[in-house]
Parts: sequence; structure tokens; C-alpha cells
Amino acid sequence: MAGRRQAELGAVQQTLFIPLAGRARETGRRRPLLRDPKAVEMVRSIDFDEAVYARGWGVGFVTVLRTLVFDWWVRQFLAEHPAGTVVELGTGLNTRFERTDNGTAHWVDLDLPDTIELRRRFFEDTGRRQMVAASLTGVDWMAAVEQRPGPYFFVSEGVLVYLPEEAVTGTLARVAGRFPGAALAFDTYDSKTLGTQHRMAARRNIARWAWACDDPRSLERLGLTVTQSAAITRPPAGLRAQLPARYRYLLPLAHPVFGKAPALTLFRAG
Repeated sequence: MAGRRQAELGAVQQTLFIPLAGRARETGRRRPLLRDPKAVEMVRSIDFDEAVYARGWGVGFVTVLRTLVFDWWVRQFLAEHPAGTVVELGTGLNTRFERTDNGTAHWVDLDLPDTIELRRRFFEDTGRRQMVAASLTGVDWMAAVEQRPGPYFFVSEGVLVYLPEEAVTGTLARVAGRFPGAALAFDTYDSKTLGTQHRMAARRNIARWAWACDDPRSLERLGLTVTQSAAITRPPAGLRAQLPARYRYLLPLAHPVFGKAPALTLFRAG
């Protein structure tokens, strides 16, 4: 596309365009649930297959509401710990820092080297914000987090589902053991939804999910404790109260279609 630069990304990494396109589209609405001008800038600057990654319910309703829930939890964390550190595990082209920064928080954006290279077209490291190129399933990146002040909030949106179960559980157990007291928030999908995604991925020729979790509480065996549970159709009460009336009425009606997929869960480590 004229005026756009290509991005050399792996198959899984390319799925970052799905939430990116969703935030950009939502920003263009008359009364958007969130405003993300940086997402609009990136969509206009990167050459990617919009027919694959920027179409369908998942781009709009699902990903935007999922993002709102995670933003809400991050804001609650920073309200209690204004100088704490937020760690994005598999940050993609997320702009949560731009939406939730309070002026004193610290931030670590972690992702694979090809994604971080793409991020550096649009973002820069600062005294409070650092991009780290590494696999979240490794351990080297943890030292960079420890250099930032605690307490810590680890958030991973639309990422863990692409990893094999043993990689997910190993990563969560290491985080829980190394950062006791930290908060962790991520989305999970049950076996039925996993099968649905596999059929959709085959049609669109995109990366398939690898991990299903039928009950987030089963992860408590890794050293985690569930503190809050939500879904896109059942967001936290405080967030729900802030949504426009049309969404407050729509969400219960959408529950039979979307149910608890994804399940959005906030954990405490240790």
C-alpha cells in the first residue's frame, strides 16, 4: 500500500493487528468507548492485510471490551500504587501506557525482537518506560523488571492462548515465585472456543491458538490466587457503571452469544 511500510513479523506476532485495528476503528466512532489516536496512526503507517486482521466481531466488540477491562484493572492498581511497575507480557502494539499513565508509574513493554523492532518505529524508551526484546517464556527479562520499583502488575492480553500449555504454566509459576504479591491479569478461553478459533484460523490462514483453560481457578496450583473474575459481557461493576447506556443494556443480551469467552481474570501471586 502506498505510503505504508511493511512489518516483518512471525505468524503469531501478526495477530497483534487484530486488537490494534479494533482500537483504531473504535476511535473513529462518534462516541467511542476508548480513544487511541496512536492506534490510528499505526494502522495508517503499517502495511498489513486488513481483510484478514481488521474485519469481524473480534476486531470490534470483543477486543475493545477486553481492553477496557484490563485498562480498568491497571488504573485500580496505579490508584493504590502510583509509582508501581506495570509489565506488559507480549505487548504487541499496545498503547495501554498512553491510556492509563498517571505521570509516576513505571512500565516494561516485553515482546519478541521482531515486534519490539516494529514498536520502536512509534515509541521510545524513557526514564519510566522500557522496551525489552525477549520471549516471555524465558527468564532473562525478569532482571529488567526487578530494576523497576515494586509492587508489580503483570498484564497479558490476547497472548498466552498462543502458547503451549506447558509454556504457559511454566511462565506463570516462575512469575508467581519470583514476584510474590504481584498482580497478574490475562484472558483465557475454554476448549469449545479453542475449537471455534481453529476453524476460523484455517479459513483466514492465521495463527491457531494452542492453549485452552476451562477454569481459571485451576491455575491456582501454580502459586496464584484469583481475586477478580470478569468477562466482556460482565465487566467489573465500576467499569460497567461508566459505560454508555447502550452498552449496559447490550451486554446482558450478548451473553448467550459470547458467554464467558474470553474469561478475564485478575490473580495475586503467592
